[in-house]
Amino acid sequence: MVMAVFIAIAALLCLATVAVLLRPLWRDARGVALGMGVVMLASTGLLYVLVGTPRALDGNAQQTPKTLGDAIAQLEAELQRDPRQAEGWRLLGQAYQREGKAKQSRDAFAKAVALLPDNPDLLSEAAQSRALAHPQRLFDAQAVDLLKRAIATEPAHQRARWFLGIAQRQAGDNATAAATWEPLLAQVDAATAASLRKEIDAARADAGLPALAAAPEAPAAEAGNALAVQVTLDPDFAARVRLRGDATVFVIARAPDGPPMPVAVEKRNVSELPFTVSLDDGDSPMPTLKLSQLKEVVLIARLSQSGIANKQDGDIESKPVRIALPMQEPVALVIGEAE
Repeated sequence: MVMAVFIAIAALLCLATVAVLLRPLWRDARGVALGMGVVMLASTGLLYVLVGTPRALDGNAQQTPKTLGDAIAQLEAELQRDPRQAEGWRLLGQAYQREGKAKQSRDAFAKAVALLPDNPDLLSEAAQSRALAHPQRLFDAQAVDLLKRAIATEPAHQRARWFLGIAQRQAGDNATAAATWEPLLAQVDAATAASLRKEIDAARADAGLPALAAAPEAPAAEAGNALAVQVTLDPDFAARVRLRGDATVFVIARAPDGPPMPVAVEKRNVSELPFTVSLDDGDSPMPTLKLSQLKEVVLIARLSQSGIANKQDGDIESKPVRIALPMQEPVALVIGEAE
């Protein structure tokens, strides 16, 4: 339980740190900022190595740290005994970052880079740490050099390209920033690409350049992959319950007897009821599993007062309906229907 709480807190703090750095671009590039935030959450798992298995850096028996402060103290002691551990300095830099100790984080990452100078992930993290330690949250010359080294090592490195473009925009080099970001368009999903395209066009406009050519339209989903779902409220339920106007309805398709993660989901406002949605491969939150890959799905409609997709106390669901695919006729789901 303690471990789960720690990991959750660490993840939230990681997002908060990224949000501080990307705040100036949040208004017009939410998709891009969120995409980079998710990528950066992967680094949170590194701290689990320290907290979950403290022997990773020290073969001597240690007590498992109960707090992030305890973990930092153990790691500092180990690095004092043996400062040649690049991964240890990297972990310490991440831990300092979560504690809000920006300058200590910057210095720890610098020591990690000195020991491991060709790792593009580490170079990007070190550049980020320098920006977070800067009074104006700017990427200084050393941070820019780190990012250029990361891209030279791995030209397709998304985080390094994103941060380098920000640094170039901060310096007023708008045309170069646009050119730095353009290769990312072929690497990210459609929603992120749309937000990134706006940032690129803004940079090009500031540089006196025309906007990029319009993006090619994505091919329409095959008719056989689409699944029509009609969602209604049970009349007796609607008469008994007073619904908030900002309540949300999620229409969810899952693999039968599979993981709880939806293979397709759409979100609507309760004021739109009754409505019909069309679920297809474009509604999948998982790039590795699409609706068209399944022969059967289970459908539910969930009335959520919180607006959170995961089921919460007080949420009301329709009876689950299991169907075979492809399904030509619409599937009816009734929220609040008596058992």
